[in-house]
Amino acid sequence: MELTVENSSGNERIDSYLAENIAGCSRSHIQKLIRDGHVSINGKCVRNNYRIKENDVISVILPAPTETGIAAENIPLDILYEDDDVILINKPKDMVVHPSAGHTTGTLVNALLFHCRGNLSGINGVLRPGIVHRIDKDTTGVIIACKNDNAHSKIAEQLKNHTMTRRYRAIVCGVIPEEKGTVNSPIGRNPADRKKMKSGVDDGKCAITHFTVLKRFHDYTYIECILETGRTHQIRVHMASLGHPLLGDTVYGSSKNPYHLHGQALHAMVLGFIHPVTGKYMEFSSPLPDYFQHLLDILP
Repeated sequence: MELTVENSSGNERIDSYLAENIAGCSRSHIQKLIRDGHVSINGKCVRNNYRIKENDVISVILPAPTETGIAAENIPLDILYEDDDVILINKPKDMVVHPSAGHTTGTLVNALLFHCRGNLSGINGVLRPGIVHRIDKDTTGVIIACKNDNAHSKIAEQLKNHTMTRRYRAIVCGVIPEEKGTVNSPIGRNPADRKKMKSGVDDGKCAITHFTVLKRFHDYTYIECILETGRTHQIRVHMASLGHPLLGDTVYGSSKNPYHLHGQALHAMVLGFIHPVTGKYMEFSSPLPDYFQHLLDILP
């Protein structure tokens, strides 16, 4: 693919620029492409620390995926929809989306490699075949994966342009007085703890979350969240910044866990998108998991 830099102050690195402008590619994957000579500017290969300039013409080659060594595992999947281009899964709690340090088996990718017989897109690198977006290990609900690069590019573009429908359900601590609201605050790494994200950091990326109160309890509030952006831990971080961390979220909330939950009470209920081949709008939903419905039944 080819990109032309339209506006630049001359301070942004090439790897950061491409990670922001090539939907579905992580910065680490971009850095590897640059190291392997698959990125050139004005016809010349560059290093990761190259600072882009206005009118730079950037060429990027996305090589075909190679053998990964990731095992295909016969893990049962709750499939909401599947065709030759996309597959939508109702992800259960405790399932990691793709292999990483400490999680090399039992992931959604391991299951997809078995179910799809390896027919998955390779744009996001050999460790994340088919994966366009992620939801946390302890978050349940709808997630989409792509079976080819064409589908991946078009779905990722919708994510980048904020045209996908993404509705979540959550239970937060405390009683929210407003009926609805919007959190518009950039999210980036917490400088005091790089394993955590933080709202309002100077070098953070734009993050927008809309929320609506569905029901109030004595000490908790049941809400719906609509995402405009998809930053890491976005709903968890934004709601915690308002003083209403998610119930069960011991990372951004209290270490106390009165209902002994395994992670936060967060469910990706609805995902809508334009099909990459037919052009038809499609929307899929996942019912609340049993633990979540039980909480709604017993909260005072």
